[in-house]
Amino acid sequence: MTCPCLYQIDTRVFLSELSRKLGRPVTLDDLPDAELDRLANLSFDWIWFLSVWQTGPAGQRVSRSNPEWRKEFQATLPDLEEKDIAGSGFAIAGYTVRAELGGDAALARLRERLHARGLRLMLDFVPNHTALDHPWVQDHPEYYIPATEEDLVRAPGNYARVGGERGDLTLAYGRDPYFPGWPDTLQLNYGNPATQDAVLAELTKVVNQCEGLRCDMAMLLLPQVFERTWGIRPQPFWSKAIRQVREHFPSFCFMAEVYWDLESTLQQQGFDYTYDKKLYDFLYAGRARAVREHFQAGTTDQNKSAHFLENHDELRAAAAFGPGKHQAAAILSFLCPGLRLFQEGQFEGRRARISPHLGRRPDEPVDQQLQRFYECLLRLLRQPIVRDGRWQLLECQPAWESNWSWDCLVAFSWENGRERWLVAVNYAANQSQCYVRLPFGDLTSNIWLLEDLISNTVYDCDGNALASRGLFLDVSPWYAAVFRITKYR
Repeated sequence: MTCPCLYQIDTRVFLSELSRKLGRPVTLDDLPDAELDRLANLSFDWIWFLSVWQTGPAGQRVSRSNPEWRKEFQATLPDLEEKDIAGSGFAIAGYTVRAELGGDAALARLRERLHARGLRLMLDFVPNHTALDHPWVQDHPEYYIPATEEDLVRAPGNYARVGGERGDLTLAYGRDPYFPGWPDTLQLNYGNPATQDAVLAELTKVVNQCEGLRCDMAMLLLPQVFERTWGIRPQPFWSKAIRQVREHFPSFCFMAEVYWDLESTLQQQGFDYTYDKKLYDFLYAGRARAVREHFQAGTTDQNKSAHFLENHDELRAAAAFGPGKHQAAAILSFLCPGLRLFQEGQFEGRRARISPHLGRRPDEPVDQQLQRFYECLLRLLRQPIVRDGRWQLLECQPAWESNWSWDCLVAFSWENGRERWLVAVNYAANQSQCYVRLPFGDLTSNIWLLEDLISNTVYDCDGNALASRGLFLDVSPWYAAVFRITKYR
């Protein structure tokens, strides 16, 4: 599937709001058909239901007792109650659907309802660690990274003493090499072949319940990263696991959460899509040149990149990007090739980021102007030209000598047969000018109409001038246009 659109739903939060609305406990079976119809009509291809898997009381206790986390929860929910802290959805105690969500049977019925609307189901897979009370901790402690009492004294934020039927154990918390451990998880040891076999068996079970998986912190399993973190060089996991899954499910989709310039590495190991955090960071910083250079670099396949302005790990886009900048960033992020990832609440302008530990969010007003913008953007994303057309980054040149503001502009084109679009964005808080070199070879001796599909304004341009100098732009801060280019009749 070329350039699909994915919609992320925080399952526990979404169902808690539905429960309050209906005045009774609800499960996945209670998700309204009207909501699924709406998402299908918006031309989404994938729905990602976050945090459906079983978590345990141990993780919930940690979430409720950690003072730094509680400070964040309280800032999000001033009327915070204990029951709002559900525990992290990434401290997984087992790959069965939580009973209060309706169990595996309810998920299977939801999947069929999605299929009936042409939608595919994506779920989480968390390979790096498990919950503190996962059955493996008691049954197979050898699956985990062991530690000594000296380790516990030296770095208490990275290790824990765990009681069990075989006596107390000291094990490592799950973590990445740059931060302290996650105290509601325990680290799996990929240097142990039995651990890899056990994880692969869990993965095989999960792929029977969906069409795609978002793999949490996927780069942590790479041999070089694991060795840097734990001093153990494991055998590669992802290439073997993905190959084995594809033997039975050839079209199964793997999406990797990945950072640290390891996107290409994971694409080469078989991932269909990898997070493009670099593009997000450049957009957040307002760096137009860095955006252009990122598109030019070619270090990763843009068609295999997952682009986003928010997800459960990032600030809400309405809070992180101011008015104008938000819309310009969205045009650049979602009209370039690759997977387009949106989070529930993004279209309405929600500003409060909800921790994966929480099961409730605050009420927020709808940003009507932003909602109208996203309605327009989604209409554009339904068009075949930006689904399976040809994308090309375009050159922006100074409008005159010493004109520096050209460097603030980013432009690219889409072509699909006779259909042509030009996307032009002034990604800066200042007025900017440039000439955009157009890639079309038949511009001369014609008059061309440029219809902005966002503002519905139309311009006519002389083809000879377009061919010789390019399209002249003199545009306001955060200007963003999507021009359909057609020959004047």
